[in-house]
Order: sequence, then C-alpha cells, then structure tokens
Amino acid sequence: MPSALVYGCVTSVRNLLFDIGVLRQRKFPLPVICVGNLAVGGTGKTPHVEYLIRLLSPRCSVAVLSRGYGRRTHGFVRAAQGVTAAELGDEPFQMHDKYPAVTVAVDENRCHGINRLLHGANATPNVVLLDDAYQHRYVHAGLYILLTEYGRLYADDCLLPAGRLRESRRGARRARIIIVTKCPPRLTATDMERIRRRLRPTEGQQLYFTTLSYGTPRPLVGNESPAGSGNAATALLITGIAHPGPLQRHLESQGMKVRALTFPDHHAFTPADVRRMNAAYAKLPDGSAAYTTEKDAARLRPLAHLLSPALCAALHVQPVETTFLNETSDKFNQTIIDYVTKN
Repeated sequence: MPSALVYGCVTSVRNLLFDIGVLRQRKFPLPVICVGNLAVGGTGKTPHVEYLIRLLSPRCSVAVLSRGYGRRTHGFVRAAQGVTAAELGDEPFQMHDKYPAVTVAVDENRCHGINRLLHGANATPNVVLLDDAYQHRYVHAGLYILLTEYGRLYADDCLLPAGRLRESRRGARRARIIIVTKCPPRLTATDMERIRRRLRPTEGQQLYFTTLSYGTPRPLVGNESPAGSGNAATALLITGIAHPGPLQRHLESQGMKVRALTFPDHHAFTPADVRRMNAAYAKLPDGSAAYTTEKDAARLRPLAHLLSPALCAALHVQPVETTFLNETSDKFNQTIIDYVTKN
C-alpha cells in the first residue's frame, strides 16, 4: 500500500498536468475512438475492438492502432502480407488475420502512429480505433470507451502494486461509455443496478453490460474439422492469456472434462512448450479434443509443425465475440455511428 500511494500521487499529478494543459494533447482531423481500461490484465478489449470493426467497416475506412504488446519490433509497423505475430503482437495480428481489409498498425507512440496512418502511401482511414490507449493521453480521442471486468470492477480495486489499477478510479470520468465485460449471460436487472451503484456513472456516461459468446471452432491448420469436434468427453485447453477461466467454463458447460495447460499472458511459445503440449495431450484418452484461443493461435501457428500429429489433428481454435445484454446494442451502435458521422 505505501508503494501504491506513491504510484497514485505520480499518476494523479500526470493526469492533472494533462487536464490543465501543461502536458499537451494532440487532436487529429478525424474521429478517434479509444478502447481501454483502468486495470492491467484482460478485460476483453480485443473482442470489443473487433465489434467496432464489424460495425464501422461497412460504412467507412477503419484503421486500428495498437501498441503491439509482446512484439519483437519497435516503432511503426503496418500489417501486411508476410508480417508475423512476432512483428505485430498477437492481438493486432489476430485482427489483421480476421479482417484483412482493415488497416492494422502498431506503434508505442500513438501520435506518431496516427501521423503515419494519415500521411502514408496507403489510403487514409476515416476513423482510427485506439486499442488499449486509455492512459496514452498525448492523443486526445474524441470518444473514450472504458472496459471493466464483471469479476473485478475498478470500483472494487486499488492502485498498483497493491491492486491492478493503472491510475485512480477518477480516471473513469474521461469515458463517455463504460462497459462491464465478461458478464454472466443471464445477468439480472437487480445485478445490473447493483453494479451501476458501485460504478456511479455520471449523468453523461452510458453504461452497458456485455458477455462473451463462442462461435464455431476451426482448425489451427488446414480446413478439416478437428478430431473430437462435438463429441469429446475430455479436452486439453492451451492458453497464454490473462484470464482463461471463462473459456474453460464454456468447455465444461459442453460436458467436457478439461485439462488446462496455462502460460503467461502474451507468452512467446517455444519448442519446449510444444513438447509440453504434446506430452499433456498424450496423457488424455484417445479421441480427446484440444482447444486454444485465437490470440494464442497467432503465436502457436508458426510452431504447428512441431505438434504431434494427434494433437495437431485435434486442436480447435475457439473464436469469441462480444454480445450486449438487455438488448442495448442498438443504442450503443447508434452512439458510435453518430460520433463518427458528425466528426
């Protein structure tokens, strides 16, 4: 807690300097939407950015700019044919792989990154989505979307290193939209009201609740359906994400007994890791399934040739999307479209 108090003073002074204009924020001549959180760790940013891609890309030219956490490069890198997850980072690579018509780029300096997007040789985007840039205040976004996880609301958390918050809970005031993510699909109106009272959104803030929905798994390599699809009693779950619990519970809800093999978030898989995967799968009964996330698949696919034939044939990549609860997606969609249209 003493360290958290010092950290809180530093971040509060930094935010104050931005608020009063001592530290300059830069505005850009196009709509900029920032998706982020107050806490470290996974709150589901990528599925929400992908939701915005699906919403906006039929209407305008969309660019996604991320830091590219865990990549082995520095500076500005634009996704293109032949660029790998090691060069982009697993999450930007995942978005590029799923939405190749959308511009995806990474740059730890978001101002420089937006400049490159606006003045590069490629077509200029109509809107920029900033992925995980809530604390990158040198860019002034026109619309801030703040995510907070149902299982650990920022209102119930405290500053690093005592808790997980990157800045004070007062930082939530910058958001126009607050989304409580990873909610149970059958979250009641009473629970929503309880959370609303805990978060205390201001009069001008919109509060939404989303859950994760799981699509049809696809193979890691090739086009054939993975072995064990739909009828396996046991499964190996391979993850290198912050919170694999929701996916494990989803698989268990399908009647499978899950053996979890977990790695740190953004973990760069090695041949030794693949040997562990092979050994773990070999211990399961014949016909068992195996699952990994889209984010992990981006880092695992270059090592697919080291997977045992049995594991490779059984390995599912589980897609996940964001679903709004309480039939509020229309209101959210209109808020986003109105902002982009008017700016």
